[in-house]
Order: sequence, then structure tokens, then C-alpha cells
Amino acid sequence: MKKLLLLLFVICLFFSCESDKKKQVPAVFLSEPQMVDIMTDVQIMEATISYKKNVNQKTAYLKTIGYDTLFAHHGITDSIFTENMTYYYEVEPQVFIRILDSVEMRLTKMKN
Repeated sequence: MKKLLLLLFVICLFFSCESDKKKQVPAVFLSEPQMVDIMTDVQIMEATISYKKNVNQKTAYLKTIGYDTLFAHHGITDSIFTENMTYYYEVEPQVFIRILDSVEMRLTKMKN
């Protein structure tokens, strides 16, 4: 019985720590408009890479130098971007959906 209680306690402790971690705002927090700007640029970079692959051009340099340049332009690192993506996706899903919708609208305007 004591082992079962200990096991339940450890499981509860694990899940409570995990949920606290998910709710923690990233050290460098990117606002919704910043995320829209960065994610728009990421989508353009992905489209460029995809196009170049389709016409048999090398894309390895775009994946390294391109993303480094993109994140430097926005004054962040790839880990800051990833942390914020994870935060919005896990903690603020409604905001994340709004960000995705804004990116899609912006790309549609650029296309037209």
C-alpha cells in the first residue's frame, strides 16, 4: 500500500512539474505581431527552399545561412523562436491559431 501511495505521489509530482513548465513564459518573449513577422519570413524561406529543390538546385546553404540571417534580422536565435513557438502552441493555442491566420493572410496579400 505504501509503495502504491509513493508511486501515485511521484506521478502527481511529475505531472504538476510538467504543467508548471508549460505555463512558463519564455525568457525572451516574442509578441504576437513579432511572431507573425518571423513566421511569415520562415514560410517564405521554406517556399524558397522547396522551389529550389524542385528545380534541382542545392538548398543546404539556405537551410543554414538563410535561417541564421533570418533570425539575426529579427534579433533572435533559433532557440528563442522555438521556445516561443512551443509556448504559443502549448499554452496559448487560440493565440497560436490567430498567428497562423495572420501569417496566411499576409502571404495571400503578398501573392496577389
